[in-house]
Amino acid sequence: MMIRVMVVDDQALVRRGFSLVLDNEPDIEVVAEAGNGLEAIEAAREYQPDIILMDIRMPEMDGLEATARLLQEKRTEAGDTACRVIILTTFDPDEYVFRALQAGASGFVLKDIPPEALVEAVRTVADGGAMLSPGITQRLISQFAQKLGTGRNLAERLERLTTREREVLAAIADGKSNAEIAEALFIGPATVKTHVSSVLSKLGLRDRAQAVVFAYECGLATAGGRDVGF
Repeated sequence: MMIRVMVVDDQALVRRGFSLVLDNEPDIEVVAEAGNGLEAIEAAREYQPDIILMDIRMPEMDGLEATARLLQEKRTEAGDTACRVIILTTFDPDEYVFRALQAGASGFVLKDIPPEALVEAVRTVADGGAMLSPGITQRLISQFAQKLGTGRNLAERLERLTTREREVLAAIADGKSNAEIAEALFIGPATVKTHVSSVLSKLGLRDRAQAVVFAYECGLATAGGRDVGF
């Protein structure tokens, strides 16, 4: 299935560079480009991309606000949205990463990412994965702990999951896509999707990115493994 991508950046040269890299892949099509957050929202309505590569610092409306508005709009319209956002930036301070995930982004990559890694990032997120490295996750744990654990013990919340659901959560934290989880656990892709939905629902989490952080915070996963999403 073709992955429809929109590239959002206020620098035309950057947009064109990312578009050329992605358009060269047989399973990826860049359907639109935008130069700021407002243009991104309008273009997303028109072209309905599967993946949006979203810069953070842009005029008129930055990428974080655009991401929050766009994903909220999609959820309001359809109850949920298949559209996913990968934040692009030249910086990786904690504040940007945390705010990007709060806004609903499914991943966070630096603009100097190698071309082949960018392609893999798009495919991973399109397949339901999250783009977070253990280093980034470790820095976020203390911040997310205050959000996710307020009034409820993390261990008690983990007890809500079945053994299989815990295995799925651990695989998500390890960066596995749905297809990889299905192969590792010897179950069908549709079953994986059902388990992922159940995990998010039972734990009160919005998406896989929060699930990754939850898995680290409750001790089901530990930092030091391979980068999530790669």
